[in-house]
Amino acid sequence: MKILIHIFKIHFDNMKLDKYTFGIGDRFSQQGKSQLEAFIMAEKDGLKITPVWNKSFREHEIIGSHPEDVRKEADNTVKNLSWPRGYYVDADHININNVRNFIKSSDFFTIDITLSLGTIPDDRLVNKFIDGCKQYLTNLHIPGITEPYTVNNQSLLNIANKYLSAIKEAAEVYSIIEGLKGKNNFVIEISIDETENAQSPIELFFILKIIGENNIPLQTIAPKFSGRFNKGVDYIGDVEQFSKEFNEDLLVIDYAIQKFSLPENLKLSIHSGSDKFSIYPEIGKLIKKHNKGIHIKTAGTTWLEEVAGLAASGGKSLEMVKNIYKCSLSRIDELTKPYSDVIDIDINNLPSIETINNWSSEKFVNAIRHDPDHPEYNKDMRQLIHVSYKIAAEFGEEFIEQINSNAEIIGKFVTENIYDKHFMRLFICER
Repeated sequence: MKILIHIFKIHFDNMKLDKYTFGIGDRFSQQGKSQLEAFIMAEKDGLKITPVWNKSFREHEIIGSHPEDVRKEADNTVKNLSWPRGYYVDADHININNVRNFIKSSDFFTIDITLSLGTIPDDRLVNKFIDGCKQYLTNLHIPGITEPYTVNNQSLLNIANKYLSAIKEAAEVYSIIEGLKGKNNFVIEISIDETENAQSPIELFFILKIIGENNIPLQTIAPKFSGRFNKGVDYIGDVEQFSKEFNEDLLVIDYAIQKFSLPENLKLSIHSGSDKFSIYPEIGKLIKKHNKGIHIKTAGTTWLEEVAGLAASGGKSLEMVKNIYKCSLSRIDELTKPYSDVIDIDINNLPSIETINNWSSEKFVNAIRHDPDHPEYNKDMRQLIHVSYKIAAEFGEEFIEQINSNAEIIGKFVTENIYDKHFMRLFICER
């Protein structure tokens, strides 16, 4: 008990996010130890990366789990492995309708404003916003960015109509959290990544202005970048264009911190951030260049390693994951609907039930583990498995028993995935 109290004191006395934070989702709360072991390995390499256990309302609803399950897993894992630094539990993608479910268990709140975007605000608020932006009209120069941004009344009106009401609602959510937890006892992130269109750097500048005017002390913000950030697979898009946007966003945030009195440690957050191998070197290079932090949010990549570990174990475990996949084929519309904006599955590239029945352990593992250069890798099957955790939940204790029976190989896969494929590719430039 004394040890746990000591851990809490380290944690709750310091609600200023560290430079590097990494979100780790764990669908079934079985891999906390294997996840944290990757952070311990990084620590030994001189990389201080703070773990953030995250789980969304959507995931809890699909599985039937509860926010306190995540808190219990995080606290027990930290205690059992004697983790010496801070850690967080993230109420991921919450809004005004469900935030109260997470108050007791979370100390990191990702407020998702997507559903409120485009709610037309009162004319008075619009006019006040535009009047407050007059100094930025025509050409806005951001230090470090060569070309100025063009700003006019129409572009400001578009931003006001899209974001003012949504950010006002985010301020209401923040007020609820502050009223129940107390000021400075939690971290705020705002998410706008699950939208149809990417936000430009200049759009981000004015979003941050509105956030500042609403007195939301956010420490991370998750914009939508150009290209596709599909679940569990690599980035799809122009890497050079992403690098340009990311670089400009870093500079915009720097300038916004000065102009709008935002927290000095405000940093970018990358959602659906797992497995984006082609852009990790660019992210690593730019955060080093500008001496900036980053938050990477992952969720399903650990679940995928659980499936791969079960497949590699053979026998009943292999049959179980085959059955999960076969069920997913018949329920593909149901499973993909909640993730329609962040997956692209070519159904013509999905193996048939007859084909899967004949697969060996090795063949199944090769198809779903993220090795894009492997000839048997199947990104479409991987994405379908990614959203099929609902079926595993329906197996109940039978699934958990298989996970626990094969804990060694699954744990090895989970740790290697986070450490080798993510930490080393993202932060290798820091070594």
